[in-house]
Amino acid sequence: MEKILIVGLGLIGGSYAKGLTKKGYEVYAYNRNRNAIDYAKKNGIIVDGTNEYTKDFVSKFDRIIFSLYPKVFKEYIKNYGDYIKNGAIISDVSGVKESIVDYIQGILGDRVEFIPAHPMAGKEVYGVENADEKIFENANYIITPTKKNTDKGIAFATKIGEDLNFRKISLLTPKEHDEMIAFLSQLTHCIAVALMTCKDSQDLVNYTGDSFRDLTRIANINENMWTELFMMNKSALLKEMDSFINCMTILRNFINNGDEEKIKNMMRLSTERRSYFNKK
Repeated sequence: MEKILIVGLGLIGGSYAKGLTKKGYEVYAYNRNRNAIDYAKKNGIIVDGTNEYTKDFVSKFDRIIFSLYPKVFKEYIKNYGDYIKNGAIISDVSGVKESIVDYIQGILGDRVEFIPAHPMAGKEVYGVENADEKIFENANYIITPTKKNTDKGIAFATKIGEDLNFRKISLLTPKEHDEMIAFLSQLTHCIAVALMTCKDSQDLVNYTGDSFRDLTRIANINENMWTELFMMNKSALLKEMDSFINCMTILRNFINNGDEEKIKNMMRLSTERRSYFNKK
């Protein structure tokens, strides 16, 4: 069994631990909240864990996955990077890459290999108590190697993706990742938040249909994490928001001008592009 440490035992870290344990890994964990460790151990999600991030504990592992907010991840590497043993390979689950990858690889140097990765999965609940490895089964998994990464490091991240049963594993540069995520993930969360805040009525729930529920599912949002992600990818996100506002304005003008054929053409294009997802 391969021994692996998960740093951060929330929903994603807990789901990683649960899935990897089922695949035969010997999974250990660190989490500041001791209750999360006790729950995970009691329910067979991990072999053991601790709420004390010490060199004696961390240095035992050749493979580590950090499931922390990006800023916290950077702080841990800055303050405790020397706890990681020489020759170890570490990865992450962060939703932004350009603002952290060079920083962390720069601190670790050639002593430890950091291979960045991003599981495109989640739920609108939190904590290891809601851990569910099945959230990865129809999800995408993105690895963002740099010139500092080795074939061995990329193979490690790839195997994690395979063992957690992700639908598709892709390789992008950190820049490509952040540009893509700004549109596919961060913009969609902005739209959901805007929809839920542009009309103040508690009675909406009595009249809504599936379309509104589907569009606003992700408006049940972790404000601390998503604000951090928005700000750390600000430039790319603002570009995508401007593009969306422009398209919304075009559609509004078609409706205002009564140009039914242009509305239909826009809808045909929308239907065509959505069909790409149906094929997947």
